Amino acid sequence: MSRRKRSSPVLQKAVRRAAGMDSIDPNLNVGNGLTLPAFSTLIETMRTKENAYNSALSNLDKLYSEMLQTERELGDMTEHMLMGVGTRYGKSSVEYGMAGGVPKSQRRRRLRGESSTSSSQQPSFVLSVDGNGNGKKQAVTS
Repeated sequence: MSRRKRSSPVLQKAVRRAAGMDSIDPNLNVGNGLTLPAFSTLIETMRTKENAYNSALSNLDKLYSEMLQTERELGDMTEHMLMGVGTRYGKSSVEYGMAGGVPKSQRRRRLRGESSTSSSQQPSFVLSVDGNGNGKKQAVTS
């Protein structure tokens, strides 16, 4: 998603006012250094800076897209490198662990239905049966 370009409402207002003042007198001078040529110069300076800012945003968007593409390529190559070490030395080797993989001998097998949290955090369930033979499951924490 590209960044939103800036459009200055102050600049637009100043351009409209300068056009109106230009119709009064192209060399309007209201005193204290407030002249229409100085006003027009400041308008052009602002327009130049706004254009430079919007161009910089476009360049930043391009750099960001290129960086994301390179990041995806790096992630793929990282995975391929680990698979290569696993193929060359075996997934149970010390080298595989040194490359960042988890050797098969250190993997923990999960039982079907077991979540990723440790069993010490899981509550135990006890089935109790009342006198009528109705069963009820109750959580027991230890």
